[in-house]
Amino acid sequence: MSNPTSASTSIPPSVPTAVPTSASTSVPTSVPTGVPAPIVVTAASGQLGRLTVEALLARGVPASGIVATSRDVTRIEDLADRGVVVRRADFAEPDTLPAAFEGADKVLLISTTTVDERVANHRRAIDAAVAAGASLVAYTSMLRADTSSTALAATHRATEEYLRERVPGVMLRNGWYVENYTAQLPHILRNGALVGAAGQGRISAATRADYADAAAAVLTTGGHAGNVYELGADEAFTLAGLAAAISAATGKRITYTDLPADEFARTLADAGVPAELAEVLVGAELAMKEGELFTDSGDLRRLIGRPTTTPAEAIAAALA
Repeated sequence: MSNPTSASTSIPPSVPTAVPTSASTSVPTSVPTGVPAPIVVTAASGQLGRLTVEALLARGVPASGIVATSRDVTRIEDLADRGVVVRRADFAEPDTLPAAFEGADKVLLISTTTVDERVANHRRAIDAAVAAGASLVAYTSMLRADTSSTALAATHRATEEYLRERVPGVMLRNGWYVENYTAQLPHILRNGALVGAAGQGRISAATRADYADAAAAVLTTGGHAGNVYELGADEAFTLAGLAAAISAATGKRITYTDLPADEFARTLADAGVPAELAEVLVGAELAMKEGELFTDSGDLRRLIGRPTTTPAEAIAAALA
């Protein structure tokens, strides 16, 4: 989701919330004869999905061997122009899924944003992948999904459990997006402060591009079925440390204001954040405080075959 508030707070990883469209588009929807069974990337109109398609192309997967799905295919017509197969898939509309997953070999299931509908939607997508004969489904879960105290974790745990029962799977437990902070740089610089409730908790936030590269690696190499990857950047930071890094990059003094959970919740409400989202954000900050969004597994670095993007590099790129 996009940042719904002008407050300088952290926000959860996002995937698209496009509305269905009835517009007809002239785009390829079938894989050419002779091309290996395709890799399906769901939510390809979202930032992570689109970056994963790009990462697959960079790894040498032919465009005709990639199926990009979206609820609104007009948002990914540019991928069709490059030869990627584009299909409509709406997890809330099961009738759209057989055609979307037809012929799939491997599937990247990117978690959806509607929390109360997430598990049901994910199950429909997994069932469609199984019916299509997919040999592997990789799912973008969240860091420490099996033990995390956040409200989001329960839906990820339920999806992981269902996936294990239905088809060989890979759990890509993505940590926080560093873009949740860099996207707020204009607000942070204007206010001279970053506000949160994470205390001195360390956060292994990585860039979407690094997470996408990891997903592409899993989808294009063998030996991943059944694995659980706890994914996070090599260099973790506290929010106070992030404020210092922003100060160093901009030459402007930025402070971190750590608030009690109830006061942070009121700050979000005053900024117009919907109550349901505010509850998720407060829960995430408290999880950060307890170290639930920190990992030193090294899984992300190993999957992508290089060091992860540093906070300083991410800040510099956002300011450029």
